[in-house]
Amino acid sequence: MMRRIAVLDAPTNLGLRPPTVSSVPGCGKAPGALRDHGLLARLRARDAGCLTPPRYDPGDWRPGDGVCHAPEISTYSVALADRIGAIIDRGEFPLVLGGDCSVLLGSALAMHRLGEAVGGRIGLVFVDGHSDFRHPGNASYVGAAAGEDLALVTGRGQPDLAAIEGRRPYFRDIDVVVLGIRSQDEYRLDLQAAGITTRPVPALRAEGAARTAQWAHEQLVDCAGYWVHIDVDVLDPAVMPAVDAPDPGGIAFAELEILLAGLVDTPHCLGVELTVFDPDYDPDGAYAAEIVNTVVAGLAPVVAPDAVPPRLLPADPATPAPRAGDGRTPRPATTVPVPAVATDPIGPPAVLNGNGDGVDDTAAWLPEPGEEDSGPAVGPGLLRRVAVPGTDGAPVGEAPATGEPA
Repeated sequence: MMRRIAVLDAPTNLGLRPPTVSSVPGCGKAPGALRDHGLLARLRARDAGCLTPPRYDPGDWRPGDGVCHAPEISTYSVALADRIGAIIDRGEFPLVLGGDCSVLLGSALAMHRLGEAVGGRIGLVFVDGHSDFRHPGNASYVGAAAGEDLALVTGRGQPDLAAIEGRRPYFRDIDVVVLGIRSQDEYRLDLQAAGITTRPVPALRAEGAARTAQWAHEQLVDCAGYWVHIDVDVLDPAVMPAVDAPDPGGIAFAELEILLAGLVDTPHCLGVELTVFDPDYDPDGAYAAEIVNTVVAGLAPVVAPDAVPPRLLPADPATPAPRAGDGRTPRPATTVPVPAVATDPIGPPAVLNGNGDGVDDTAAWLPEPGEEDSGPAVGPGLLRRVAVPGTDGAPVGEAPATGEPA
């Protein structure tokens, strides 16, 4: 059974500094530009709508004031997490179109909620040309959430962003794999010291994109599932310069396609976000077309007729298995089906099919062909996942870079 993709626009630019004093970053236009090239139709995806961000207005922010737009980013992240959670609760595969990299905070919050609901940890595959690991512990000041998103989602930084809903960190350091940073990345040693696994471009190319995707799977063997973040500045500016901070030494479109296909070709991949494309630097739409071609081809495993429905690994209280490559063999990854989704918000347990009629009520979540697809009426956030009786499933229990605020 194929997995259905739901495309959600998250056109925020709150995490970037203005290109000039009187302008705003153009990456908020990215979802529309990609849709104009037929992305949804080619993916046969459901339109999950657009989450409109707060107004971009740095006001009188100055270096030393903390992260610019922090209250607005925090509010937006909660709303984005709610929307992502609702998509996952429908059994769909979310594709989030950013916007700048601050959208990762909303995705991370959704994943932490999910991990809590199923009693396991969710990992992150971070595909980006930059580590985005600036934080108060390694920089004189912070300011641009888009240049600090990986630090924030691993618990580093001001609590109103790094600990929304009292959750900190959203991802543990050992549950993060960074792919595609440049070999000279400013914070590469900080990543190493934190125990965050990385594969810069030279190593990615030496091993190949397909093997790198498999390697990333192996690093997250102890996670119940994982989320994929893609910043298109992982591409070399020779082929894709339409970003806020182009940096030579990136990968090619073909490599990104193969990498993406490998990362999503598993039921444990829970969703993907795409960030930082700026249509202001793409007046004829050529780069948007290339991105759409790459995303459609890369997500082909998700919509293949024989695609395996999403699955989560069971919670494992044992000591985490060693990472691949340390000389020991990691334990085999076993899987269990994702428990069915009940319509009660997280709280007292609920059970589907409890009326004794033997009907699988989960069928009501998906529309018939040609029907209006408004989706279920749900409360905010992720819904409790419980097993359907009679099934085998069971509840499981820096100096800022160019394009970032100074």
